[in-house]
Amino acid sequence: MSELAAGTGVDAAALPLVHEPLPADEVVIGRPTTAVHTLATIGEVEVGVWEMTPGTASDTEVDEVFVVLAGHARIEFVEPALPAVEVDRGSVVRLAAGQRTVWTVTETLRKVYIA
Repeated sequence: MSELAAGTGVDAAALPLVHEPLPADEVVIGRPTTAVHTLATIGEVEVGVWEMTPGTASDTEVDEVFVVLAGHARIEFVEPALPAVEVDRGSVVRLAAGQRTVWTVTETLRKVYIA
């Protein structure tokens, strides 16, 4: 499936995604995989669906707001140091470019992101 055409829709929670292993240098615990599907690009803003299977991985973030559709995770903010957040269905989170995070996914996490 490609990007959505204007005037069309998709069930983001049921959208089939193709997973790939994370790079070894990002994996902290387990064998998590991720998948992403871009739904639309509007100007310089990308909207898509992202998913990660259980495990722990580190990341350097981009400017993003996301809404969790399913799953559960704990996001630790390493740099800058901020309190960790627990996310599950319905959580809305704002990330900033350059933040270093560690994601511990305990139930496959699926989110819609705007970045």
